Amino acid sequence: MKSYQEVYEIVKSRLSEYRFHHSECVANRCVELATLYQVDKEAARLVGIVHDLAKEMPSEEKIEYCQKHHLKIDEIEKNNPGLLHGKIAAHIAKKEFGFSEDLCSAIAYHTTAKENMSQLDKIMYVADMTSTDRQFPNKEAIVKLGNENLDECVMYILKIGIGQRMSQNKKIHLNSVKALNFFMQ
Repeated sequence: MKSYQEVYEIVKSRLSEYRFHHSECVANRCVELATLYQVDKEAARLVGIVHDLAKEMPSEEKIEYCQKHHLKIDEIEKNNPGLLHGKIAAHIAKKEFGFSEDLCSAIAYHTTAKENMSQLDKIMYVADMTSTDRQFPNKEAIVKLGNENLDECVMYILKIGIGQRMSQNKKIHLNSVKALNFFMQ
């Protein structure tokens, strides 16, 4: 597996300054959460820096990448290719950087979440929403919740995201629905 510094330089070379700054902030938040929840900090830092590696890829290119590499695309992803960036970044991380399945899972599901998430999956999901570069109402309360109860925070973020999509009459990815149902058990 490539070292953090090697991965950092590759990610930096492929992202805009804005997106790379976000990735650095998320990597830092991942380390904070990993420290709190006694998860491998280096793994957390790696997934944080890589999570948006494919975010700036044009939509058509995302679909082509998935087809070329036989990554499954569901109907919701087909209609909203932005959702594919985690899946693609995870594939690149495995192929180019030698990331394990655990690390790839955290990257792949950082947007939709999934049922039965690992601690690293949850850390990545919460860190993306609560990194220092994010600005939105109620953020400090979500940061505090993330620092106190990771499961409750994931569930809260899922409820917000699903509620927003419903109020906009937008489809909700099945992974998010399954994740919320899993946490509500």
